[in-house]
Amino acid sequence: MKTIAKLGLTSLIIITVLFSCKKADHASGESADLKMATDSTAVSSSAAVEQKNSKQKFIRTADIKFKVKNVVKSTYAIENATQKFGGFVTYTNLQSNIHDQIKTKISQDSTLETTKYSVENNITIRVPNTQLDTVIKTIAKQIDFLDFRIIKADDISLKLLANKLSQKRSSVSEKRIEKAIDTKGKKINDVIDAENTLANQKEQNDNSTIENLSLEDQVNFSTITLQLYQNETIKQEITASEKDPSDYKPNLGIQIIDALKSGWFILQSILVFFINLWPFILIGIAGFFIYKKYGKK
Repeated sequence: MKTIAKLGLTSLIIITVLFSCKKADHASGESADLKMATDSTAVSSSAAVEQKNSKQKFIRTADIKFKVKNVVKSTYAIENATQKFGGFVTYTNLQSNIHDQIKTKISQDSTLETTKYSVENNITIRVPNTQLDTVIKTIAKQIDFLDFRIIKADDISLKLLANKLSQKRSSVSEKRIEKAIDTKGKKINDVIDAENTLANQKEQNDNSTIENLSLEDQVNFSTITLQLYQNETIKQEITASEKDPSDYKPNLGIQIIDALKSGWFILQSILVFFINLWPFILIGIAGFFIYKKYGKK
């Protein structure tokens, strides 16, 4: 019996130790995940950093959503960092969203106004491509909780080359058409067709030039889109209560005086009305006497 009891106790101890280890591993995993969500270094990235002598050209963009302790303060910090590293803000939309508003009357003339709201800001900034990672690391200092971070790097080397070759072909074609117009253009219709062709060639050349300038601008300046938000905030403010309309009514004495004045004005109006009818009254009286004198006869 003692041997069975010892074996049972030993088994129980082993099971308890194994369960504790498994639970500790699970808790460690959850802690690691939470640390990943709140660790500011998780935002940093060196995705598609160009080498000095590389022929590849990348358009790098970043899209980050995160919670901060104070949206307004973090916004100022991000704007200052952007300017510090040679970038600029292209869009910012700082706003408060009211979720609930409660008014509680606490005295005859005071009301407690409770407002539940959250502050958020959507920011778009552009920074030099070489400073993208530095700016992101600076922004990461504001993060209280990271929702997501997306960084893209689009290789446009072939697109730039294609546009340059298209420009070169258009330039050669333009020169040939211009020469043909100057030397061989005799008929007006031929000249007009050639001019139209030349105009189309120049337009294609200009479009390729503009597209290349746009692509080079996107290569030189990376775009970062940020979504900042904070926990719901409660604001309480005591304001003066709105008085009932009955509180503004005059007392009984004033109402009686006003009624006497109104009655006198009405009496005056009636008297004036009958005075205005004096011709009709006079004709009526005359008719009455005429009727009384001659009517019986």
